[in-house]
Parts: sequence; structure tokens; C-alpha cells
Amino acid sequence: MLGLTRRIKMAIGIDLEKAKEIQKDKIRRARKPLLEKLDVDFVRALEFGGDTASIVAQKQALRDVTNIVTEAEITSTTVDEITTELKAIWDEDLLGPKPE
Repeated sequence: MLGLTRRIKMAIGIDLEKAKEIQKDKIRRARKPLLEKLDVDFVRALEFGGDTASIVAQKQALRDVTNIVTEAEITSTTVDEITTELKAIWDEDLLGPKPE
């Protein structure tokens, strides 16, 4: 049997949960400096007796954005389509430009 190999047919699947985690990691990297800046703004507002409600709301919106990815109903079946759907979730108003 020298030189013979056994071939196994396997379906190649797409790990949608892993794709979502990758997208959430990109969001986390983008929002980290934004949250840090809002933390500074919050402390300054407290020091000067300013209103912190809008800062708190902005911070919560940044925290909640990963939930949108988690709860997304991805209907595509190809890698390119899934990638497009996940990238479409990116909120440029909140997070800034999409990473490449």
C-alpha cells in the first residue's frame, strides 16, 4: 500500500459565530479609544458640575454596539456575502470609518 493515500470528503463550512466574534473584536478595538476619551470627559464634567447624561448615553451606545452583531440574523451562505452583511452592521456615526 505504499504511496496510496486515503481521501475523505468533507464539507467546508462557515463558522458564523467565529465570524461574528471577529467583527465584534474589530468593534472593540475601534471603541476602546472612544470610551477612554468619554471617561476623561465624564470625570471633567463631574469636576466642573456639568451634565453627564449625554456622556453616559454615548458610553452605553458604544457598549451596546457589539450586541447588534450578536443578535444579527445573517442569512447569507457564502464567505463574501456573510462578510458584507457583518460589515454593514458597522455604525460609522458611532465608531468612525470601517477598518479595512
